[in-house]
Amino acid sequence: MTTGEPFTDPDSPLYLSLPAFSRAAPRGDMTAGFSTRNGGTGLPPFQSLNLGLHTGDDPDTVVRNRSILAAETGFPLENWVTGEQVHGNRVAKVVAQHRGLGAFSQENAVNGTDGLYTTEPDILLTSMYADCVPLYFYDPERKIIGLAHAGWKGTAGNIAGHMLKAFEKEGSKAEDIIAAVGPSISGGCYEVDNRVTDQLKHLPVNDLSKAAVSCGGDRFRLDLKEVNRQLLLAGGVREDRLFVSTYCTYSEEDLFFSYRRDKGRTGRMMSFIGMRK
Repeated sequence: MTTGEPFTDPDSPLYLSLPAFSRAAPRGDMTAGFSTRNGGTGLPPFQSLNLGLHTGDDPDTVVRNRSILAAETGFPLENWVTGEQVHGNRVAKVVAQHRGLGAFSQENAVNGTDGLYTTEPDILLTSMYADCVPLYFYDPERKIIGLAHAGWKGTAGNIAGHMLKAFEKEGSKAEDIIAAVGPSISGGCYEVDNRVTDQLKHLPVNDLSKAAVSCGGDRFRLDLKEVNRQLLLAGGVREDRLFVSTYCTYSEEDLFFSYRRDKGRTGRMMSFIGMRK
């Protein structure tokens, strides 16, 4: 695994960028990042850059916030694609005719999916978060990009492995894929019981005890970033092409919304990735 924080401030309050991906792209024709909670127009408890249409926030405000971010990324909102996000492990291929799905309305998001990938430029893949783990995938050789939403259920279903297999069907080799684990709740802030950790025991990870640390009785502090890091390595991603964020959505309230910290009444950040022609 590479060292250092891979997500950096691009002199914008709206998002953190992922420069390792753009550096790997021919001519730098790639954007990838993770939004913050700042720079939008929303009111409490969604202040201010809430990008989730399923939160109870005013939909017009959310679309306005998305338009603000669209201007920063250079990808118009009409070119965004969002999945339904049902806490599963299904991934779907996105093509040009899917542009706009989920961008203006949650009702027409890509049905039943938590992962999206594409081989086509001028599409911005997007996914919403408030503690779950965002996974990023990029094969600069085959020009394939992907995003996966990995909550504990998606992690238990090895959505990381499902995305790697989807890439391989497109001709990718796992060792050519660059992957990143984005900002999410840290293990020290995420306490679960053994009903959750028991569902992770079947996964092809090297050392689950490193990610699930007992805190007494049947309670554990669960590091989902670490579980997904191990799953990506098990799937064939090279350690020197794997980036893991140290940002914690729970503890860094000035930057991020957190479902657990805010007791469910909160906004959503967005992971995004797109290639340009």
